[in-house]
Amino acid sequence: MSTHYSKIYLASGSPRRKELLTQLGVDYIQIANDFDETRLLDESPLDYVERVALGKAQSALKSLDNPNQLPILSADTTVAHQGEPLGKPNDLEHAAELLLRLSGDRHTVMSSVVLAVSGGFLQKTVKTDVVFAALKQKTIEAYCQTQEPLGKAGGYAIQGIGGSLIETISGSYTNVVGLPVYETRQLLEQAKVQFALSGLG
Repeated sequence: MSTHYSKIYLASGSPRRKELLTQLGVDYIQIANDFDETRLLDESPLDYVERVALGKAQSALKSLDNPNQLPILSADTTVAHQGEPLGKPNDLEHAAELLLRLSGDRHTVMSSVVLAVSGGFLQKTVKTDVVFAALKQKTIEAYCQTQEPLGKAGGYAIQGIGGSLIETISGSYTNVVGLPVYETRQLLEQAKVQFALSGLG
């Protein structure tokens, strides 16, 4: 008889990921992880985001007394511009620098989602192309004053005021928010996690 799970562990403190999981109807218990997200020398954005997402799940797994009790979901998102990963800004001045780099240009948002299950790890990585409008300096300064860029990969939030800076996106919108929900649903169903939208499609 196969095991079905009514909830999962969430190894993320991201409010966006928690909100998206709640929209899917996923019942979760939030847990901490202390994985070092420092980029390795010459590591590509894709290798980085996949390694960090997996590392978060592995770190959370080690912290649990009974690691096989429930699946563990972790994720990481990075912005890649001209082959270089752009992480979260250190401060508002750094955020302005990131936005200036993205202004009038195309970049790629990558999110990797990992589900730790009994016997191994399931992982999916999603890419979305985003084109920023050409931003005036005063627009960048005004946006930074909202504090919204802080804590966001690339220094913007598509689901907030930052959405007004974007001309087009090609691919998953929720991937840019921080959790590609279609692929996440696939992983949850593969692991036999029960939630509001499970069994669809």
